[in-house]
Amino acid sequence: MPAVDLHLHTTASDGRLTPTQLVDLLAQRGVEYAAITDHDSTEGMAEALEAARRHPTLRLIPGIELSADHQDTEVHVLGYFLNWRDQRLQSQLQEFRRGRVDRARTMVDKLADLGLPIDWPRVQAIAGEGAVGRPHIALAMVEKGYVKEVREAFDKYLGRSGPAYAERQKLKPVDAVALIRKAGGAAVLAHPTWVNNVEARIEEMLPAGLAGMEVYYGVYSPETMSRLASIAQKYGLIACGGSDYHALGNPDEALPGYQGPPESAVDALKARASPTDAQIRGRL
Repeated sequence: MPAVDLHLHTTASDGRLTPTQLVDLLAQRGVEYAAITDHDSTEGMAEALEAARRHPTLRLIPGIELSADHQDTEVHVLGYFLNWRDQRLQSQLQEFRRGRVDRARTMVDKLADLGLPIDWPRVQAIAGEGAVGRPHIALAMVEKGYVKEVREAFDKYLGRSGPAYAERQKLKPVDAVALIRKAGGAAVLAHPTWVNNVEARIEEMLPAGLAGMEVYYGVYSPETMSRLASIAQKYGLIACGGSDYHALGNPDEALPGYQGPPESAVDALKARASPTDAQIRGRL
């Protein structure tokens, strides 16, 4: 069975590998179908597609991960086979990334108030040209010795209930689905175990065009995947998934290709996306 990984991040957002490095790693690990899904950014797609030319067995899918909110829960929505060059989409993504910078600066200020100062220029340097995010702040905290690993920074300070957490520009889940659909993509609910009252959120997003949900995600247990598969079947959703690889160095981080859906999920997503130019759609 071909290895499929539909959830991957690069330095275009909060991953630690460049698009080229990630593509090379995917090929090394025998992944045959992969989607680059950076947060609020498709800035790494051109480089990734160019790098993939050296690996004829690897098929890349243009993707994205949009961050949304519903009252007391974050809801992330993945988009696949979207027209990543669409100007309306890019304009909206630029606005989202500006909001990420404002949010990150606020969180750095909160950490200073907590007696955990980190240098904003260092956070910017870690982010490089990518969309700045909480993992960049977490990595700066690891460097300072405030925490041992990125996950600890989230658990203690940067998570939704943490003392340094800051809100960002709000995007409703249904609007995230609609934005992906307008760009010709298929929309998928990411890591559903993170979402409070997940079935209610699914029911809200279905009329907007939600096509799938992640089932084979990261290091989900067989029991969790079985439960999620039942929910996906109940709502007629494509069972998707992937490693959510960032190369952040967490000890239990799933490597690319470790977990993912069957090849049939790729075909189903492609069928739910609007037809676009072959170059826009990637190498499928």
